[in-house]
Amino acid sequence: MNSTTDVWQGHAGWHWSLPNGDSVFVAQQGAHVLSWQAQGKERLFLSPQSVCDGTTAIRGGIPVCFPQFNQRGNLPKHGFARNMPWRLVPERSQGASKIFELSANEHTLTLWPFQFKAFLTVNLSPNSLQISLSVENQGPQSLSFTGALHTYFAVDHIAQVSLQGQASQPEWDAVKDTHQTCADQLRFEAEFDRVYDANTQTQPTWTLQDGNASLQISQSESWGQSVVWNPGADKCAQLNDMPANGYQHMLCVEAARVTSSIEVPPAQTWVGWQLLKI
Repeated sequence: MNSTTDVWQGHAGWHWSLPNGDSVFVAQQGAHVLSWQAQGKERLFLSPQSVCDGTTAIRGGIPVCFPQFNQRGNLPKHGFARNMPWRLVPERSQGASKIFELSANEHTLTLWPFQFKAFLTVNLSPNSLQISLSVENQGPQSLSFTGALHTYFAVDHIAQVSLQGQASQPEWDAVKDTHQTCADQLRFEAEFDRVYDANTQTQPTWTLQDGNASLQISQSESWGQSVVWNPGADKCAQLNDMPANGYQHMLCVEAARVTSSIEVPPAQTWVGWQLLKI
């Protein structure tokens, strides 16, 4: 299966599809998955007001946050990877699985003094999408980073959405700065920004229920944490790249490492993935 170069809401990138009609679009900027269509329905939220200039962060889809989560360091918010062009690696891509690469360069070294290669594998299969990030340390000293696959899911209306699967796991509410355990079922009636420590005994799995439709979200143990986020009405109104009602139609469920660093020794590779299933 060959991917075709294409444009999605003004963003240049690559598009490919399966015989059943499922498809995916990956932008050159950030190797950013902007669209995943399965069973005839768009599964990812992409803001219609997202800036399209090739360098400004794209609001929606699946941003790759690397090598920093949010503003927890001296780098640009969520790192530099999501704002830089990645290249398709055709010699390593097969069928409906495509691999994209970002390597250390003069610009990244001014921000983050480490030699690295990052690869994003986007694997499309019927009713399923797996995103895998690998980071190779090509330098003489260990490197450390935080980050996420910051997935924005499209929902019909946030008021009818629930999320479950991490009951009793440690939960940090970043809005209220409180610590507690995760409830059996999460609902979203206001700004929601919480970090969950992953269960080390099993691969963390969430079930997103949107009315009668459900979606399974799992991730590798190597991430260590999950983030669930919805800006709510007030914060959404402050975001220039979101419509005022945008919060009603999205929910972020992220495979992440937020409060501690991932360490990669010299000549070693770290891999973390997120798997989405209808």
